[in-house]
Amino acid sequence: MYIEQLVTSFFAAATFGIIFNAPKRNLIQCGLVGMCGWIVYIVFVELGIDAVPATVAAAVVVAVLSQLCAKLYKTPIIVFIVSGIIPLVPGGLAYDAMRNFVENDYNTAVQLAAKVLLISGAIAIGLVFSEVINQVIRKSGWKRI
Repeated sequence: MYIEQLVTSFFAAATFGIIFNAPKRNLIQCGLVGMCGWIVYIVFVELGIDAVPATVAAAVVVAVLSQLCAKLYKTPIIVFIVSGIIPLVPGGLAYDAMRNFVENDYNTAVQLAAKVLLISGAIAIGLVFSEVINQVIRKSGWKRI
């Protein structure tokens, strides 16, 4: 099961790198960043952790790896972050929420929409948290590897 998850998340992230005009030389790194974030998410969910904290952890991993790749490959960080978070975006849940609204199943629709909002917020919190930690490390003078 993990192999399928690895391959699918890699291709999803790399493909969105193509769609967002990432440099061709960085598409493999974009795929790897997205794959690592997705694997963190899957492992946390399988350990019984709710999807929201698992998404925060995965988004932090994506942001940290994106910062490292941006520095290593001298490319803007946004190239890696945008591609890397794509596997974490709750598109299927958002679709199900809208479908339930259309079918007049408002209780289920509101529950799913709330979950979509929480997961989307978790992605944002994870990215911001990582950047705050990065800025604190830079300002304090610690050397990063």
